[in-house]
Amino acid sequence: MNGGGEETGFEVAIVVPKRSERERDESSGDCVEFLVRELEKAGLIVERFRGVPAEFIKVAAPLETLGRAAADLQMKKLTYIGMELQFDWDQVAAFVRQPDGSLFSWCERFNCFRYLIYGIVNRTNTELTLKFDDKEFLYERNESLLGKMEAVGIVKQVFPLHDEVRRKQLLGNWALNWLDFTWQPIDEIYSYFGTKIATYFAFLGMYTRWLFFPAVFGLAMQIIDFGPLQLLVLPAFFVFVISWAVFFFQFWKRKNSALLARWGINYSLSEYKAIDTQMSSLTQKTDWEKKCDTNRLVEKTRLQRDEWLDLLLRFRNNAIVILAIICLQLPFELAYAHLYEITETEVLRYLLTAVYLFAINYYTRIGGKVSAILIKCENNQGEESSAASLVYKVFGLYFVQSYIGLFYHALLHRNISTLRQVLIQRLIVSQVLENLIENSIPYLKYSYKKYKAVHKKKHEKGLTPEKSVRLFTRVEKEFLKPSYTASIGDELEDGLFDDFLELALQFGMIMMFACAFPLIFCFATLNNITEIRADALKLLVMLRRPVPRAAATIGAWLNIFQFLVVMAICTNCLLLVYLYDQEGKWKIEPGLASILIMEHVLLLIKFGFSHFVPEEPAWVRAHRVRNVAQARDACSKQLLRSISTLDRKWD
Repeated sequence: MNGGGEETGFEVAIVVPKRSERERDESSGDCVEFLVRELEKAGLIVERFRGVPAEFIKVAAPLETLGRAAADLQMKKLTYIGMELQFDWDQVAAFVRQPDGSLFSWCERFNCFRYLIYGIVNRTNTELTLKFDDKEFLYERNESLLGKMEAVGIVKQVFPLHDEVRRKQLLGNWALNWLDFTWQPIDEIYSYFGTKIATYFAFLGMYTRWLFFPAVFGLAMQIIDFGPLQLLVLPAFFVFVISWAVFFFQFWKRKNSALLARWGINYSLSEYKAIDTQMSSLTQKTDWEKKCDTNRLVEKTRLQRDEWLDLLLRFRNNAIVILAIICLQLPFELAYAHLYEITETEVLRYLLTAVYLFAINYYTRIGGKVSAILIKCENNQGEESSAASLVYKVFGLYFVQSYIGLFYHALLHRNISTLRQVLIQRLIVSQVLENLIENSIPYLKYSYKKYKAVHKKKHEKGLTPEKSVRLFTRVEKEFLKPSYTASIGDELEDGLFDDFLELALQFGMIMMFACAFPLIFCFATLNNITEIRADALKLLVMLRRPVPRAAATIGAWLNIFQFLVVMAICTNCLLLVYLYDQEGKWKIEPGLASILIMEHVLLLIKFGFSHFVPEEPAWVRAHRVRNVAQARDACSKQLLRSISTLDRKWD
């Protein structure tokens, strides 16, 4: 679509197998032809063509068709009076538009497309017989046509398509724009990819910019010889890093709320929760009375029982994961750290590391699948709550995997030189390799699928190796590209799980061992500058356009980052104790006592300064309060008109 959002290109593709020549000649009863006609009847624009790997149906929709679908879905959208109301196409001028001028966000558009194409059902009074090649199936009453075709294996995939014009614009001013370092067109990213991906890149960009401050401090400590003041500079650096982290997350909350206000999607999250508490509590009480008039005591008892049962289920699942970490993963990690310490030759160390990486990846993959199964037993309130529970469980596995070896070298053996070597290895070698792998594997997968499709086409036509078969259309190439999925499965999380996990593990590493290697912040800064462009290229070039997911914040990851700050206070204090106590006597002398005092002061900073910076900018709060006041006035006028109408009827 263009900047005004009034025109649309083909945004969704439906993939079906190629038919045989005989079936194309005998199109009577063909389910694909029937699907195309039904899509057109639903008001969609359809284009069908036969490609090399499969047959494709590209779907577009006029704005009015999407608007009618949004009204049928009873979609809530923000209005100019600050209220989120059910969308009505006939009152379209009352609803706030997106930053790029379009009426619907990408997430809203995709939901409308899904409603339209999966909403085609058999509304006749009889069952219909449809066929594809030699396969026949019954299309029953009130059954989704596309769902049925997926179930019988005719529709292979349904996926969103890239918009070539906007994709190339983002490539030029974002992915390939290395001169601006951390600058990103966040509003354009939001319009193209949706809230969740735009929030990730906003966080990554802000995090990278803020890393420049500890990076400069750490570089100065590496270059400048402070002499006898070195013992005072290191604690000062430690205090600075913790304070930096605390203020960073507070200012990130401010930025996040400002972004959501600009995108017009924060009202459902904060307005009814914080501003209008009296009215919401009154509404809840009214709904409660309507539901519980017959037997309030029984209903209360049932709700309490369900609440405690849910807590027990969650506790049981968390206990299973914790026991698996303690009994299975922790001994394995400690054994690897010990063997790495006692191994003398580098060749054996690399061989040991290769075996370790293979085993631990297999273990964490199993752990992620088990966690996903356990979450299905929990009664989480919505998909976002289930995804957060999965993040906590799987991060516990990766936390032990990533840090137990470092704890072993730092705290048990108290070997700072080995700790620094491992930190350099993890940050430089591991993260460079991870960036190469996460961008090369999608390309290799695409190349392999393309080779198979072309080779199969040559074999079908009996062409000689000298004659070439090419993929001429963009949709064919996108079909062969991998999707943006998480390593633990895409049921609850998309590929952002792996990207956030990488950031969280990096943050924990640079924070928890800051005193051992202050220069580590420089490596992290350089890595993140590269990560911004690498992730952008991955999304725009290597992968299909991701399916949009609604998420207003970084969710559970914010709690994980803040947990790592607390861990950093404890580990760095222990590191300072070692650096001040080279003899290993662990005496509580004035220097060591000051470290213990500093630990308590930093914990106070962590939990006290978190409330020093407001989580919401003043302009956002003022704008929100003004919108609430306008909404109340509108509701009051509507209520008065309703009362006046009733009075006239009674008279």
